[in-house]
Amino acid sequence: MTLTASEPADSVVSRTGLDGVALKPTECDVSVAADLPVDLVCLDYEGREALPDPETLADLAGSVDLRVTTPVRADGFDPRGDDSLVATLPDAAKRVLVAGHGAYLSDAERERAVAPRLGDAAAAVREAGGTPWVGTEGVERLALAAGGVQYDLLSRSTERDVRGLRAAGFDGELALYAPVVPTDDEDAVLDAVGAYAARRRPVREALPEGAETDAAATGRAREVLSAAVRDFALVGDPETVGERVRDLKAVGVDHVVGYPATGVDSLR
Repeated sequence: MTLTASEPADSVVSRTGLDGVALKPTECDVSVAADLPVDLVCLDYEGREALPDPETLADLAGSVDLRVTTPVRADGFDPRGDDSLVATLPDAAKRVLVAGHGAYLSDAERERAVAPRLGDAAAAVREAGGTPWVGTEGVERLALAAGGVQYDLLSRSTERDVRGLRAAGFDGELALYAPVVPTDDEDAVLDAVGAYAARRRPVREALPEGAETDAAATGRAREVLSAAVRDFALVGDPETVGERVRDLKAVGVDHVVGYPATGVDSLR
């Protein structure tokens, strides 16, 4: 990340070395991103009703490198059906193509085939002169086939996986999405990302049945979660997070995008 004159060198973002910030429209007014000390902003998709209006997106895209997550199975972004929302995105807003989280899709949308839609959407982005970012969660092989910048979630195997891709000759760009909790306060960390880590299968299987997954966790559950949150999120003081970011870039990650799990102000 290159700081501009308006970006304080002692901000949390600059100290962590994050390349960008991911925001959820249901959690904050996304226009605040224009005041954050970062150039790249990715907006998560949380349903059609939560998509910011075109004017808000245009204003934001005028001040940052904006990327909007667009599920290729969702009505409005379906290249083989209703793609009407694509036309409402400002030209300066780039797209992140994803299969789409089931929580934000209807039953009919969840039944739609991902592969042909991902391919069609990626082709459309290229025809418009852009480079697609392709979310890889659950569709890693399809994402590679679609090409573009591979946008993955941080996991305990990320560094090994990236090394393998680079060793196999993959020379495309790799981006990484990770929740960020820039604090050493263990209770605050567990409250922020304990439940998030607990949804990962190896963590879910290791947790005692019915265990709490936040700061109320005790015993074996707390031990499991304390280790897991550091596998699936960037946790610790800004310098500790920065060291992890540098390690990720050293193995071949090009862009690290942080989701402020404790709120936007935690990254200022």
